[in-house]
Amino acid sequence: MAACMSENGSDRKLEFFLKVPFPSEREATIALQSLSPDPEPRKGGITKHLDLSGQTLSVRWTADEARILRVSVSSFLDHLSLVMETMDAFGPPVSQ
Repeated sequence: MAACMSENGSDRKLEFFLKVPFPSEREATIALQSLSPDPEPRKGGITKHLDLSGQTLSVRWTADEARILRVSVSSFLDHLSLVMETMDAFGPPVSQ
């Protein structure tokens, strides 16, 4: 897992990037599908974009305030942990 935080130029927005490698592309796809339906509960102030490249799930947040960003990232990591524990409990996915 790799993460990076930066301040976005003149917009003064905070950005946070997270890359999560998975053992297979199928597992990365399952994680993406499990985590994508959760929109940010707050209207405005933060955006989250999920993307898949091979076996790596990438997430990018952009926020107006550090507090909002922290809450969103923390919630996402909790959900990601649950998805990974569930996949681990059921074993590797069957190829389709």
